[in-house]
Amino acid sequence: MEKVVYYLFTFLESALSVVGIRATYEEPRYAVVERLDRGVEVRAYEPRVAVETDAKGQQDGEAFGRLFRYITGANRGEARIAMTTPVESEGQMIAMTVPVEQGTAGTMRFYLPRKVVEAGPPEPTEAGVRIVRIPQERLAVLRFSGSTAPDVRRQQSAILTEVLDKAGKRHPDPPFFMGYDPPFSIPFLRRNEVAVRLPASDT
Repeated sequence: MEKVVYYLFTFLESALSVVGIRATYEEPRYAVVERLDRGVEVRAYEPRVAVETDAKGQQDGEAFGRLFRYITGANRGEARIAMTTPVESEGQMIAMTVPVEQGTAGTMRFYLPRKVVEAGPPEPTEAGVRIVRIPQERLAVLRFSGSTAPDVRRQQSAILTEVLDKAGKRHPDPPFFMGYDPPFSIPFLRRNEVAVRLPASDT
């Protein structure tokens, strides 16, 4: 019965996010420490823990499936773990739940809820899935709604880069995408973000 309730609740969360309701999803904690032109925020994120796997690109359903299986029981203890937001992706980008991360080296991440982290995240039982710890960091973030097509992401990334350059903010790493909604969400209600990691030496 517990498993049925878990899947029903997960389905309900996904259905609500279609119309822009994300109140049930946990999001990593951050503080806005500076506001720049064009709505760009500099955020200080607390340390986070994620489950990660290698990915082959934007539509790598196998990578997403491995991570989804981890949070639905493919772990030591067979724990079922709540979805969180955002899904983060660097380089090639994905917006499925809120948010997933996909890296320049071809990685995809789900962030783990704080209660799971405090209790000790269960070890994955599937090959290619690993737990990663992300230290505190600063991100420069530009939020937008609507389409997440590659040309739109490039345009928003160019705006972010231009604002940072004008503000004299170093950003050696390329922009990445953080998606908070499934691809079938109503476009104007979507929360999309492009971001770059800022060097710790500039704090």
